Amino acid sequence: METASAQLPAIHTSDDKIVTMANGVIMLDGASAFVPVPVPPAVYAAELGAQLKDHLVHAPGADLVEVLEEAIHDVAARLDLCPGKSPSSTVTILREHDGWLDLLLLGDNLVVLPEAEITDRRLSLLDLEPSRRYRRRLARGFGFDAAHRAILRELQTQQAACRNRPGGYWIAEAEPAAARNALVHRFRTIDVPWVGLATDGAYRPMQHLHLDDWPQLASVDPEVLEQILRRCENWEARDDPAGVNLPRAKRHDDKTIAIAMPTPQLEIAGAITQ
Repeated sequence: METASAQLPAIHTSDDKIVTMANGVIMLDGASAFVPVPVPPAVYAAELGAQLKDHLVHAPGADLVEVLEEAIHDVAARLDLCPGKSPSSTVTILREHDGWLDLLLLGDNLVVLPEAEITDRRLSLLDLEPSRRYRRRLARGFGFDAAHRAILRELQTQQAACRNRPGGYWIAEAEPAAARNALVHRFRTIDVPWVGLATDGAYRPMQHLHLDDWPQLASVDPEVLEQILRRCENWEARDDPAGVNLPRAKRHDDKTIAIAMPTPQLEIAGAITQ
């Protein structure tokens, strides 16, 4: 599988992480912590990505739910994390194996295929009151002030009470069983010429600015992907610095985008017989 990707800011300073393998790609978005957590979200996301890659390199065809469950357990033990009081992260795993393309989503990263767009909307469907309140304030022009940050702390406290439990939402944190509630899809590799992946900090401004022509993006190189992310960031800074037109938690969120190109099995078979 070939993967082209871009990030803002650079991976070492971002809560977003992207991990590539010969047969897949893993994308994570560590949740910004407005309420203190024992480990920075970037550290948690990096550790989880490394564990997922290690599991999948050693067992390329392993069940993705079981892989995520084991990885969450291992990271929670290594970082001494407790459910409900720990950093969290979205997880997207795209894995090509034995003629199939397997997809796992936990959290609101976006995955785009030629015939479908897939994301996990369970957190947004909670429609918590602090979320509505901060968006109303931004739309009225109050900006990212101290009151805004206080509302975000209230929001994260309410989200924590709904995290990884029935009727709430599911996310990678310190509860391994959350993996059993991931969204899982399977496609024939031969039917999928490309797959787009993005964190919410990238795809939301891309959608707002009509930069999300995914069939066209599927043919571009990493430099063009980075230019698109920079256009989004420049628009946030220059045209919407107070979040009036596109209400969001922060003026700039980390942005990650990737295009994965699976290898059709017919091409593999043809290469072998030549």
